[in-house]
Amino acid sequence: MTISVHDLDLPEIELIDLDRAEALAVFAAARERHWLARTPLGYVVSRHEDVTAILRDRRFHSALAMITQMAGFTEDAGEFMERRNRSILSLEGEEHARLRRLVAGAFTPKSAEKLRPFMREVIGGLVDDVAASGRCELVEDVCEPYPIPIICELLGAPKEDWKLFSNWATDIFRIFNNDLANDMPVIDAASNELDAYVAAMVDERRSKPADDLLSELIAAEEEGDRLSTEDLIGLAEAVLMAGTDTTRNQLACSVSLFAQYPDQWAMLAERPELAHRAVEESMRYLGAVRGTARIASEDIEYRDVLFPKGTLIATSLAGANFDEGAWQEPATFDITQERTTPQMTFGSGVHFCLGASLARAELQVALPLLAQRMPNIAVDGAIEWKPATVGIWGPARLPLRFEPSN
Repeated sequence: MTISVHDLDLPEIELIDLDRAEALAVFAAARERHWLARTPLGYVVSRHEDVTAILRDRRFHSALAMITQMAGFTEDAGEFMERRNRSILSLEGEEHARLRRLVAGAFTPKSAEKLRPFMREVIGGLVDDVAASGRCELVEDVCEPYPIPIICELLGAPKEDWKLFSNWATDIFRIFNNDLANDMPVIDAASNELDAYVAAMVDERRSKPADDLLSELIAAEEEGDRLSTEDLIGLAEAVLMAGTDTTRNQLACSVSLFAQYPDQWAMLAERPELAHRAVEESMRYLGAVRGTARIASEDIEYRDVLFPKGTLIATSLAGANFDEGAWQEPATFDITQERTTPQMTFGSGVHFCLGASLARAELQVALPLLAQRMPNIAVDGAIEWKPATVGIWGPARLPLRFEPSN
């Protein structure tokens, strides 16, 4: 018999002001009572099986389009929402499928593989600046500047504009800081500047193609369908969003985690072939994206529960990554263990992270190189973490000391 989700006797959880360990404990306790839990905004699932199923169910739409409403922003956000709603990150249905089909070839592991030599050059240069001192503030010195040159190389933007892209990425990502009332003018200004820059690039590439992503996307065609200039601008912003802040934060999360496990840091330095497992395990154990939200686009029945149209349901990626029913010893961090269950930090389904292959490559290049060039790392003071309300989360400051090297 089907029962409305609103009529269920569910555990109620509130995660505000809880640290990561406390939040995971709350999810674990809730899972023992029911596969669903109630939150102040709606409902949440944290079992790996249910998180995967809901993210793969196309009737549950991305809640990104509701970000202003969920943040309590009541002022006019027409231009902001128009931009968000045409983004591949929030589109649904056939239009979303169309864009994914057209861009699929540009975001494969093979495409990311071509950038690995440049990734090594970038991360190597950043480490060169701090290796001899034996100390660094990893977020500012390494994590923040690392992804931008790679995104610019991918898009075909020149080196002199790297700083522009870095500033735009930082400002646009304020949408996840839960302070839209103050941040909206800055977000709009950055988005408008990025739009104008990419539009000029598109005009140039249409007449003078180059060996870059933008030229590849301009040339992309399926049964006569091509990307419009508006499509290309939206995709460039999506690439910047998908490939910048996630990588910055995940690299800092991963290194902060390894600092607690010096034996595994040393092992990664000696056995760089473990890079793949090191990335997947550190993303599982301490992911920069801890959850994402969906909204029922129609009345949906799932596991004999009716979710009325408009119901908001959060999927806890962090909870799924620690689900005792999906993982053997989930509380154990071990880069030598071959885990067959996929970690959920990149999401799942039609909105699976567009830049996942690029981010994986960046992390697989960076982590073993850092382990080799920064041996015997230790946290040199207190780690300052971003607020729990931030969507893409990680250390704001990560001071480290390590054995100096040439």
